[in-house]
Amino acid sequence: MAGRTFAVGDLHGGLDQLFRLLSCFPELDAEDTLVFIGDYVDRGPKSAQVVDYIRNLPSMTRANVVALRGNHEDAWLRVVDHGWDEFVMPPLNGCLAAFRSFVDGPVPSENELPRADERMMIQTGAFFPDDVVQWFRQLPLWYEDEHAIYVHAGLPQHPDGGFYHPRQVTDSMSLLWGRDEEFFSNYTGKLVVFGHTGTEYLAQEIPKGVMNDQIGIWRCGDAIGIDTGCGHGGYLSALELPAMNIYDSR
Repeated sequence: MAGRTFAVGDLHGGLDQLFRLLSCFPELDAEDTLVFIGDYVDRGPKSAQVVDYIRNLPSMTRANVVALRGNHEDAWLRVVDHGWDEFVMPPLNGCLAAFRSFVDGPVPSENELPRADERMMIQTGAFFPDDVVQWFRQLPLWYEDEHAIYVHAGLPQHPDGGFYHPRQVTDSMSLLWGRDEEFFSNYTGKLVVFGHTGTEYLAQEIPKGVMNDQIGIWRCGDAIGIDTGCGHGGYLSALELPAMNIYDSR
């Protein structure tokens, strides 16, 4: 018999929300799996602490722990490798908050820009410890079990009108950064659990009673979105499969 899987949405530096969410879960055992859908850093105040906690979680729980790469981890790898000012400079992306958490600096105010002495470190990602960068690099892009496929952004559409399985995808951009309206509206097949796009921005057509409120976990067809805005004004959500139980940090 397959164990339970608890899929956790985008964290974005929300350590306190993560602790509240995990306290809602039933006791986990070795048959259970925790799947984190990616985006551990930026925006919220505790990026460094979230990364540290997720990395150490396998030693603190009997459950299997799977941490996927999100587009924000992917973006920071690009910054480290080549630089990417278009990502790190806009306040909306929350990169200053990540930087300050790793250097024990003050939490930035809304729309605060980095000081001149902070800018170079942010533009190169040099503040990340080497082991954190290596952890970002080894994060898998997707995970699959008996219940569902788990991926940060969703699945790209095949020319025949269907959708690619992640193992068929050669360009990781679509798995990490995609926002395909066809996927959101028309995907059917094995259940796919994704984050990246906040559920408040998705069309509110929710069959089967999966959503718990107007901006909660979202479902259309066989696609389920679980990014409920943690780190930027929302809260953290999780979905338990196969029972379809919903948990959140509120």
